[in-house]
Amino acid sequence: MDVFVATTGHGVAVASRGPGGGWSVERALAGHDVRCLAADPVRRGVVFAGTQGTGVLRSADGGRRWEPAGLDGRIVKALAVSRIEPDTLYAGTKPALIFVSRDGGANWEELSSFRRIPSRRFWRSPAERPFTACAQAIALSPTDPSVVVVGIEAGATVRSADGGLTWSGHRRGALRDCHTLAFHAVSGDWVYEAGGTGGGAAVSRDAGRTWTPQRAGLDRHYGWACAADRARPDVWYVSASPSAGKAHGEGSAGAGIFRSTDGAWRRLEGGLPGPLDHMPYGLLTDPDAPGRVWAGLANGQVWHGTDHGDRWERLPFDLGAVRPALLRL
Repeated sequence: MDVFVATTGHGVAVASRGPGGGWSVERALAGHDVRCLAADPVRRGVVFAGTQGTGVLRSADGGRRWEPAGLDGRIVKALAVSRIEPDTLYAGTKPALIFVSRDGGANWEELSSFRRIPSRRFWRSPAERPFTACAQAIALSPTDPSVVVVGIEAGATVRSADGGLTWSGHRRGALRDCHTLAFHAVSGDWVYEAGGTGGGAAVSRDAGRTWTPQRAGLDRHYGWACAADRARPDVWYVSASPSAGKAHGEGSAGAGIFRSTDGAWRRLEGGLPGPLDHMPYGLLTDPDAPGRVWAGLANGQVWHGTDHGDRWERLPFDLGAVRPALLRL
């Protein structure tokens, strides 16, 4: 059974396909300002949500029922669950701090060394008053539990090689206005980034140590979501708009979904509207079927691409909105 979970700006929406093939949409967490989602890659159906002021919430049934999971009172902007350390969960907040739980959210510890990154005094987000920077994205290595990469909106992309005991400064070539970070599903070498500065997209082939901005063919430079094909780490996708104002506007995003296969971007069409009036805030690939990709748009539509995004069709349900996170369980 396919299940999609999305943040909507007013809680979450859960779309599920039943045995007969029909889709239904349920709503949950009404009144909660949910900022991010993360699925447990080991325990199917376990989902964590980061919220504005009510910390972390946990669902064991694919997003329908929720319970507190710590950090109450915090603005949680990023979550990541380890593939190789059971029950290990990282959270990033506004202001830009990093916390870790080793027991599925029952107890949390701040990684205090994150406060001592020298450049953090220059971090400043243009997005929300009072313009305090936040930890917007966290990526955990699928092969080395010590490697953690964090993206700041706005200011830096930083890395730890010892599970957060110490941190680097900004990694040269990475984006300083990070929106999304993702390790490849099985390769610990490849890390992908989409953001609002530096051309919209960057890639690392050495576990986040060094980065290369990837601009060729990307004619829109405000990147938001990224995802990579499981079988071919050199094949990855990014969503991008001409500007922040257009991306977050109502019906005027002018956005595109792009695919890289050789270090250069190609805008995907094959049934997709072009340009997209609503920003693709969510991009997902299939861990079991290479070549498949999904896009969740700001207006609640979900599109399914096959042949590495050469052909697309809209799925027959409406989530209401995808702002800004989408999961497939």
